[in-house]
Amino acid sequence: MIDHVSVAVRDLAASTRFYEAVLGTLGLEKLDAGPATVGFGKKYPEFWINLRSDMTPVGATSGAHVCLRARSTGMVDAFHAAALGAGGASDGAPGLRPQHGEGYYAAFVRDPDGNRIEAVTFVKG
Repeated sequence: MIDHVSVAVRDLAASTRFYEAVLGTLGLEKLDAGPATVGFGKKYPEFWINLRSDMTPVGATSGAHVCLRARSTGMVDAFHAAALGAGGASDGAPGLRPQHGEGYYAAFVRDPDGNRIEAVTFVKG
């Protein structure tokens, strides 16, 4: 069982604004913050962003991929829209992904540092 995940970011303030908008659509909020880290979650920090100001810009080819569970297709849609509105890029519009299993409904985005973030829910047929 995974307790938490983290992704590296070059600009902590800008990434905090991005993730507040995006993760808020899934019911996560900023719960903890330090000089070089911010934790988001529902009851405890389960998703962290960590400042790595000296990291090389990764663009759209970052190997990081984090998938977050949504309660509905509407939340997946809102996640995608919020990411685009907050400066992220689409890496797969909301929709069914039958190649990943029956009822797999997901959206994929890239944050400003190239991290690939996914929201998924499962549609009952």
